[in-house]
This record gives sequence, C-alpha cells and structure tokens, in this order.
Amino acid sequence: MAETAREPILEVRHLVKHFPLTRGVLFKRQVGAVKAVDDISFELFRGETLGIVGESGCGKSTVAKLLMNLEQPTSGEILYKGEDITKLSGRALKAVRRNIQMVFQDPYTSLNPRMTVGDIIGEPFEIHPEAAPKGDRRAKVRELLDVVGLNPEYINRYPHQFSGGQRQRIGIARGLALNPEIIICDEPVSALDVSVQAQVINLMERLQDEFELSYLFIAHDLSIVRHISDRVGVMYLGRMAEIGTDREIYEHPTHPYTQALLSAVPVPDPEARDRRERIILHGDVPSPANPPSGCRFRTRCWKAEQRCADETPLLAVPEVLRDAEGPVRHPSACHFAEERTVVPA
Repeated sequence: MAETAREPILEVRHLVKHFPLTRGVLFKRQVGAVKAVDDISFELFRGETLGIVGESGCGKSTVAKLLMNLEQPTSGEILYKGEDITKLSGRALKAVRRNIQMVFQDPYTSLNPRMTVGDIIGEPFEIHPEAAPKGDRRAKVRELLDVVGLNPEYINRYPHQFSGGQRQRIGIARGLALNPEIIICDEPVSALDVSVQAQVINLMERLQDEFELSYLFIAHDLSIVRHISDRVGVMYLGRMAEIGTDREIYEHPTHPYTQALLSAVPVPDPEARDRRERIILHGDVPSPANPPSGCRFRTRCWKAEQRCADETPLLAVPEVLRDAEGPVRHPSACHFAEERTVVPA
C-alpha cells in the first residue's frame, strides 16, 4: 500500500443517482425511482487506495460509472483537482478522462475479441493522439506489455489466446496507456482464480508505486480489500455506512453492518474461528426502489430503535467514539455506533 499524502485528488460530495421507474407504453409516466446511490461523500487522496465494499446491489458499480462520467448524477459533485467534472463536456471532459481510467470486472468480455492485443492497448492513443506520436505507438504498446508482465511478442495475438489472468493484465496495460493519475478498479479480480488474484493484486501494488497512481478499488471480497487498501468505505443500499483506515475498519468496526460482514470472513486459525462471534443477519436486503426510512440498515439491525426509523444517521464520528480513549475515531453512519458487538440471544 502506498504512503498517503493528505492532498485529495478526487472529492465526491453528496452524490445521488436515481434511475426512474416508469409505467405505460404510449404515455409513460414516472411512478418511482431506484435509489442506486443516495447521498454519499468521500475523498481519494494522492497515492492511496480507497477500497469500496458491500453486498451486490449496494451501488458500488454505479459509483464507478458516475466517476467515469458514463452515467450522469441526479445531483451532487465530483471534484477532480477542485473542478466539478459533472459540469464538463467536450474537450474539457475528454482531457479529464485521460487522467481517470478504469479496469473492468470481467476480463473475458471487456476485451474486443476481434482486435489484437496491440490494437486494444493502443486504442487510447487513437482517442488521445497527443499521448504518443503515431510512429512510437507500437513501441509504447510493447513497453506496456512488458510493464504488466507479458511478453511484448504477444502484440499480434487475440484475447482468446490468453488466460483470464493474462487478459486482466492486458486490461491493466490499456488503463495505463495514457499515464493516468487515477484508476477505478471495478472488482478487477473477482473473476480470477485465487492464486491468480494474488498475482494481479501484487502487480497493481507495484504499478501504484512505480507510476504514483491513486486507486478506487471496488470489491466484495473483504480479504482482498484489506490487502490492497489504505482506507475502506462500506456501502449499504446506496449509502456509506462507515469509512476509515484499513486498521480501523477491520480491527475496530463500529457500524453493525460492518461487524456482520467481518464476522463472515473465513479465518484460517481454528482457535480464533471458535472464539469469534458470528453475526447472522435476518431478512432480505430491502429494495432500492423503496428503501426504509431513516437508517437503511435498521430492518436487519439488532440495535434498531424508533430513532433509527425517524432520523437518518449522518456519516460522522459519534460522540461516544470522539470522547473515547484509543484509536476508534472514524466516521460511522449509526446512531448507536460502538466498537463492541452486542447481538441478542
């Protein structure tokens, strides 16, 4: 993990994305909205990795699309070096996109099967010709292949001639082509075997140090996120439940949802596994089209009281933690946040 300089390169402020639900064939009318992302805020600092975790459907990938400007937010701001990129278009947006690249989840569908590896990695140069003179592009592609641990002689091969891990390396090389400052990684190792996952993660850490990259690393595997992240944000049903350093989140979780997630992480030590308290969540995840009032997690939370239904908890350091001794002082969106886990019998 990279040393973090406390200078934010990306700031997300009160970001909202609602997808309208409509009825009718000839005359459509909106009858509701899927609240995929509903008022989240966070910062990404230079040279750090911010991990975003949560269950499927919590809004992680929608956040990635919003940051890449593949989706337009309903409201909120995305500030890159202090400039709101949601208001940019044309050449200004194109210039920003050069500095924010993406590595996709599925290495089997994110590469065009009809293009050679050289054309895939070199395609960004067609969009941003100023990044590499035309005569130098082939040499640049060979260099990128070598950087990600692939033989430069593979430049004329097609994606079907590579394994899943090799294809993801090609995707990483494509993301590096324009020398970006930020790479958004949308579950980049979830489709890979465990041994290959470790190789790709180690490669990404090496590249981060070599090219001074900032990563937004989206995943559902808490073990992988802990390995690569400097800070971790936990999302639930479109909102941020808790955010802090990797040590704060994994050693001192304060939000009940985070505590439940961590209690399900496999532990190799049998004694530690026997001592650990397993938290079983009851009920299904509510629909993002009709989320609960107040705290989104209250319908599955063992601490829930009437206040949780009446008041939306803010992502802030609670008084009980602010005044406590010890290192537990990170933002948590819970009215009853605390380090100690209490589950009724």
